[in-house]
Amino acid sequence: MTAPNHTLEQWLAEEASTLERLNAGPGPGVARPEQIAGKTGLQQMQAMLNGEIPHAAIAATLDFLIIGVEDGVATFQGTPGLQHLNPMGTVHGGWFATLLDSALGCAVHTRMPAGRGYTTAELSVNIVKALTPKVPRVRAIGRVIHCGRQLATADARLIGPDGTLYAHATTTCLVFEMKHPPASGATT
Repeated sequence: MTAPNHTLEQWLAEEASTLERLNAGPGPGVARPEQIAGKTGLQQMQAMLNGEIPHAAIAATLDFLIIGVEDGVATFQGTPGLQHLNPMGTVHGGWFATLLDSALGCAVHTRMPAGRGYTTAELSVNIVKALTPKVPRVRAIGRVIHCGRQLATADARLIGPDGTLYAHATTTCLVFEMKHPPASGATT
């Protein structure tokens, strides 16, 4: 197993590289229908990571970002901070849930054919260890278990650079056909 400090150095380098690509792109926002037309979910996610289409603004709000995607897998990295603490001095469960839901949903997104979308129907989060800002970074790694025509399921783990498990989660997503409005200037 890799030493925690070495792992953290790798994670920080990947974070810096990702931020550089994202900052060179259009910034936070929502992709226009013409930007994603004909692209699979994996191609959309890769385009976002390459700074070709907007990325989600919530990542900046909650201090996490997507680090990588591949077929059926999405990895997010987060920085638990003082602004995420509950009154007991540990990271609020909502931060755990949002980070894990993002990894789960984006893992499912990578399996969407062009013209198909998804939405979270069920999310189950199990927090197994308290998290404080003393842990400099955590990673949520989501993996698809099943992706069908109407339902997709995935699981995720939230770990620290030393391999400590802080939480795990599952999701069930509804899969559907996307209905985009006509491009500007088009007639109906």
